[in-house]
Amino acid sequence: MLHRCLIVSGALLSLAVTLLVAQDTCLATGMPGMPGIPGLPGRDGRDGERGQKGEPGQAWGGGRGPQRGVKGDPGNVGFVGKRGQSGEPGKPGVSGLAGPPGEPGENGAAGVQQKAAFSVARGTNEYPDRSSVIRFTKVITNINNDYNTETGHFRSRIPGTYYFVFHASVDNRLCVTLKLDGTPLTSFCDHRGDRQRRRQVTSGGLAVYMLRDQEVWLETKDYRGMTGKTTGYSIFSGFLLHPH
Repeated sequence: MLHRCLIVSGALLSLAVTLLVAQDTCLATGMPGMPGIPGLPGRDGRDGERGQKGEPGQAWGGGRGPQRGVKGDPGNVGFVGKRGQSGEPGKPGVSGLAGPPGEPGENGAAGVQQKAAFSVARGTNEYPDRSSVIRFTKVITNINNDYNTETGHFRSRIPGTYYFVFHASVDNRLCVTLKLDGTPLTSFCDHRGDRQRRRQVTSGGLAVYMLRDQEVWLETKDYRGMTGKTTGYSIFSGFLLHPH
Protein backbone atom coordinates (compact mmCIF):
# COMPACT_ATOMS: atom_id res chain seq x y z
CA MET A 1 0.00 0.00 0.00
CA LEU A 2 2.93 2.32 0.72
CA HIS A 3 4.26 1.67 -2.78
CA ARG A 4 0.94 2.57 -4.30
CA CYS A 5 0.84 5.87 -2.38
CA LEU A 6 4.30 6.66 -3.66
CA ILE A 7 3.24 5.92 -7.24
CA VAL A 8 0.16 8.14 -6.94
CA SER A 9 2.23 10.93 -5.37
CA GLY A 10 4.72 10.63 -8.19
CA ALA A 11 1.98 10.88 -10.79
CA LEU A 12 0.53 13.94 -9.17
CA LEU A 13 3.93 15.51 -8.97
CA SER A 14 4.51 14.84 -12.68
CA LEU A 15 1.15 16.38 -13.55
CA ALA A 16 1.96 19.46 -11.46
CA VAL A 17 5.28 19.86 -13.22
CA THR A 18 3.59 19.62 -16.63
CA LEU A 19 1.08 22.26 -15.67
CA LEU A 20 3.80 24.57 -14.44
CA VAL A 21 5.72 24.12 -17.68
CA ALA A 22 2.58 24.78 -19.60
CA GLN A 23 1.88 27.86 -17.54
CA ASP A 24 5.42 29.09 -18.18
CA THR A 25 4.67 28.93 -21.88
CA CYS A 26 1.46 30.70 -21.32
CA LEU A 27 1.26 34.42 -21.07
CA ALA A 28 -0.86 34.27 -17.92
CA THR A 29 0.64 33.03 -14.58
CA GLY A 30 -1.28 31.52 -11.63
CA MET A 31 -0.60 31.38 -7.87
CA PRO A 32 1.73 28.56 -6.58
CA GLY A 33 -0.10 25.69 -4.96
CA MET A 34 0.19 24.55 -1.32
CA PRO A 35 2.99 22.10 -0.39
CA GLY A 36 1.92 18.50 -0.33
CA ILE A 37 1.44 16.50 2.82
CA PRO A 38 4.62 14.58 3.88
CA GLY A 39 4.41 10.90 3.29
CA LEU A 40 4.25 8.28 6.03
CA PRO A 41 7.57 6.90 7.36
CA GLY A 42 8.64 3.66 5.86
CA ARG A 43 9.12 0.31 7.76
CA ASP A 44 12.44 -0.91 9.17
CA GLY A 45 14.38 -3.07 6.84
CA ARG A 46 15.02 -6.78 7.49
CA ASP A 47 17.89 -7.91 9.78
CA GLY A 48 21.10 -8.49 7.94
CA GLU A 49 22.91 -11.84 7.86
CA ARG A 50 25.22 -12.82 10.75
CA GLY A 51 28.80 -11.85 10.10
CA GLN A 52 31.74 -14.26 10.06
CA LYS A 53 33.60 -15.22 13.26
CA GLY A 54 36.53 -12.94 13.99
CA GLU A 55 40.15 -14.00 14.42
CA PRO A 56 41.43 -14.96 17.93
CA GLY A 57 43.15 -12.20 19.90
CA GLN A 58 46.88 -12.21 20.52
CA ALA A 59 48.24 -14.15 23.51
CA TRP A 60 49.25 -12.16 26.62
CA GLY A 61 53.01 -11.93 26.79
CA GLY A 62 53.45 -10.00 30.02
CA GLY A 63 54.54 -13.10 32.04
CA ARG A 64 52.19 -12.42 35.00
CA GLY A 65 49.17 -14.41 36.06
CA PRO A 66 45.85 -13.07 37.22
CA GLN A 67 46.24 -10.11 39.52
CA ARG A 68 44.66 -9.95 42.98
CA GLY A 69 42.31 -7.08 43.44
CA VAL A 70 42.27 -4.57 46.27
CA LYS A 71 41.26 -6.02 49.63
CA GLY A 72 37.63 -5.31 50.37
CA ASP A 73 36.16 -3.92 53.56
CA PRO A 74 35.45 -6.35 56.42
CA GLY A 75 31.99 -7.80 56.43
CA ASN A 76 29.49 -7.55 59.23
CA VAL A 77 29.97 -9.72 62.31
CA GLY A 78 28.11 -13.00 61.91
CA PHE A 79 25.84 -14.72 64.42
CA VAL A 80 27.40 -16.63 67.34
CA GLY A 81 27.81 -20.28 66.42
CA LYS A 82 26.77 -23.28 68.50
CA ARG A 83 29.02 -24.35 71.36
CA GLY A 84 31.42 -27.09 70.31
CA GLN A 85 32.23 -30.25 72.22
CA SER A 86 34.31 -29.91 75.39
CA GLY A 87 38.00 -30.67 74.97
CA GLU A 88 40.08 -33.02 77.11
CA PRO A 89 41.05 -31.77 80.59
CA GLY A 90 44.32 -29.88 80.64
CA LYS A 91 47.29 -30.59 82.85
CA PRO A 92 47.25 -29.16 86.39
CA GLY A 93 48.64 -25.67 86.60
CA VAL A 94 51.52 -24.49 88.75
CA SER A 95 50.70 -24.16 92.43
CA GLY A 96 49.87 -20.66 93.48
CA LEU A 97 51.56 -18.62 96.16
CA ALA A 98 50.77 -19.44 99.77
CA GLY A 99 48.16 -17.25 101.34
CA PRO A 100 48.66 -15.22 104.52
CA PRO A 101 48.46 -17.04 107.86
CA GLY A 102 44.97 -17.39 109.26
CA GLU A 103 43.72 -16.12 112.57
CA PRO A 104 44.43 -18.33 115.62
CA GLY A 105 41.52 -20.61 116.40
CA GLU A 106 39.79 -20.96 119.71
CA ASN A 107 40.87 -23.59 122.20
CA GLY A 108 38.86 -26.73 121.77
CA ALA A 109 39.08 -30.49 121.81
CA ALA A 110 42.26 -30.40 119.72
CA GLY A 111 44.10 -28.70 122.58
CA VAL A 112 43.20 -31.60 124.85
CA GLN A 113 44.57 -34.10 122.37
CA GLN A 114 48.00 -32.44 122.31
CA LYS A 115 48.99 -34.17 125.55
CA ALA A 116 51.05 -37.27 126.16
CA ALA A 117 52.50 -38.58 129.42
CA PHE A 118 53.13 -41.86 131.19
CA SER A 119 54.74 -43.23 134.36
CA VAL A 120 55.06 -46.99 134.79
CA ALA A 121 56.79 -49.09 137.44
CA ARG A 122 58.53 -52.45 137.60
CA GLY A 123 57.15 -54.34 140.62
CA THR A 124 59.24 -57.54 140.53
CA ASN A 125 62.40 -58.34 142.48
CA GLU A 126 63.80 -60.43 139.61
CA TYR A 127 66.45 -59.00 137.32
CA PRO A 128 65.40 -58.38 133.72
CA ASP A 129 66.91 -60.60 131.03
CA ARG A 130 70.26 -59.63 129.55
CA SER A 131 70.09 -57.52 126.32
CA SER A 132 66.30 -57.35 126.38
CA VAL A 133 63.51 -54.78 126.62
CA ILE A 134 62.71 -53.79 130.20
CA ARG A 135 58.95 -54.14 130.73
CA PHE A 136 57.29 -51.91 133.31
CA THR A 137 53.97 -53.54 134.09
CA LYS A 138 52.47 -51.40 136.88
CA VAL A 139 50.70 -48.36 135.42
CA ILE A 140 50.77 -45.11 137.39
CA THR A 141 49.86 -42.70 134.57
CA ASN A 142 49.26 -43.63 130.95
CA ILE A 143 47.35 -41.02 128.87
CA ASN A 144 45.64 -42.65 125.86
CA ASN A 145 47.61 -45.86 126.66
CA ASP A 146 50.61 -44.63 124.66
CA TYR A 147 52.86 -46.93 126.73
CA ASN A 148 52.30 -50.63 126.02
CA THR A 149 52.87 -52.79 129.11
CA GLU A 150 53.02 -55.93 126.95
CA THR A 151 55.87 -54.75 124.71
CA GLY A 152 57.52 -52.18 127.00
CA HIS A 153 57.41 -49.60 124.15
CA PHE A 154 56.11 -46.03 124.18
CA ARG A 155 54.58 -44.92 120.84
CA SER A 156 54.18 -41.24 119.95
CA ARG A 157 50.75 -40.17 118.66
CA ILE A 158 51.84 -36.55 118.45
CA PRO A 159 55.04 -35.46 116.67
CA GLY A 160 57.19 -33.29 118.87
CA THR A 161 59.86 -33.17 121.57
CA TYR A 162 59.53 -35.60 124.51
CA TYR A 163 61.45 -35.97 127.72
CA PHE A 164 62.14 -39.48 129.09
CA VAL A 165 63.56 -40.30 132.51
CA PHE A 166 64.04 -43.46 134.58
CA HIS A 167 64.72 -44.06 138.27
CA ALA A 168 66.05 -47.54 138.94
CA SER A 169 66.30 -49.32 142.28
CA VAL A 170 69.54 -51.32 142.03
CA ASP A 171 71.46 -53.67 144.25
CA ASN A 172 74.13 -54.58 141.64
CA ARG A 173 75.75 -53.13 138.54
CA LEU A 174 73.36 -51.79 135.90
CA CYS A 175 73.60 -50.51 132.31
CA VAL A 176 70.51 -49.53 130.34
CA THR A 177 70.18 -48.07 126.82
CA LEU A 178 67.44 -45.73 125.60
CA LYS A 179 66.50 -46.71 122.04
CA LEU A 180 64.40 -44.99 119.35
CA ASP A 181 62.98 -47.46 116.79
CA GLY A 182 65.91 -49.78 117.57
CA THR A 183 68.59 -47.08 117.31
CA PRO A 184 70.57 -46.50 120.56
CA LEU A 185 70.33 -42.88 121.74
CA THR A 186 72.33 -43.02 124.98
CA SER A 187 73.35 -45.42 127.78
CA PHE A 188 73.20 -45.00 131.56
CA CYS A 189 75.49 -47.24 133.64
CA ASP A 190 76.20 -47.83 137.34
CA HIS A 191 79.53 -49.70 137.73
CA ARG A 192 79.74 -50.12 141.52
CA GLY A 193 81.45 -53.27 142.85
CA ASP A 194 79.90 -56.33 144.44
CA ARG A 195 81.20 -55.37 147.91
CA GLN A 196 78.96 -52.30 147.84
CA ARG A 197 75.75 -54.33 147.59
CA ARG A 198 73.47 -51.89 149.27
CA ARG A 199 70.25 -50.83 147.62
CA GLN A 200 70.35 -47.43 145.98
CA VAL A 201 68.72 -45.48 143.18
CA THR A 202 70.26 -44.48 139.84
CA SER A 203 68.59 -42.37 137.19
CA GLY A 204 68.97 -40.73 133.80
CA GLY A 205 66.96 -38.65 131.37
CA LEU A 206 67.02 -37.39 127.77
CA ALA A 207 64.97 -35.08 125.52
CA VAL A 208 64.07 -36.79 122.21
CA TYR A 209 62.36 -35.49 119.09
CA MET A 210 59.91 -38.08 117.74
CA LEU A 211 57.84 -38.38 114.60
CA ARG A 212 54.35 -39.80 114.63
CA ASP A 213 54.25 -43.57 115.43
CA GLN A 214 57.92 -43.80 116.40
CA GLU A 215 58.69 -45.88 119.52
CA VAL A 216 61.03 -45.50 122.52
CA TRP A 217 62.01 -48.10 125.11
CA LEU A 218 64.66 -49.04 127.69
CA GLU A 219 66.86 -52.07 127.08
CA THR A 220 69.42 -53.85 129.29
CA LYS A 221 73.05 -54.45 128.36
CA ASP A 222 75.44 -56.79 130.16
CA TYR A 223 74.67 -55.40 133.62
CA ARG A 224 71.04 -55.80 134.63
CA GLY A 225 70.86 -55.30 138.43
CA MET A 226 67.45 -53.56 138.41
CA THR A 227 64.93 -54.66 141.03
CA GLY A 228 61.50 -53.57 142.15
CA LYS A 229 59.71 -53.83 145.46
CA THR A 230 56.79 -52.17 147.11
CA THR A 231 59.30 -50.23 149.16
CA GLY A 232 61.25 -49.05 146.09
CA TYR A 233 59.98 -49.33 142.55
CA SER A 234 62.02 -48.84 139.39
CA ILE A 235 60.12 -46.26 137.34
CA PHE A 236 60.15 -45.20 133.68
CA SER A 237 58.40 -41.92 132.73
CA GLY A 238 57.96 -39.72 129.66
CA PHE A 239 55.92 -36.69 128.61
CA LEU A 240 55.45 -34.31 125.67
CA LEU A 241 57.41 -31.09 126.03
CA HIS A 242 56.39 -29.36 122.79
CA PRO A 243 54.28 -30.66 119.91
CA HIS A 244 55.57 -30.10 116.41
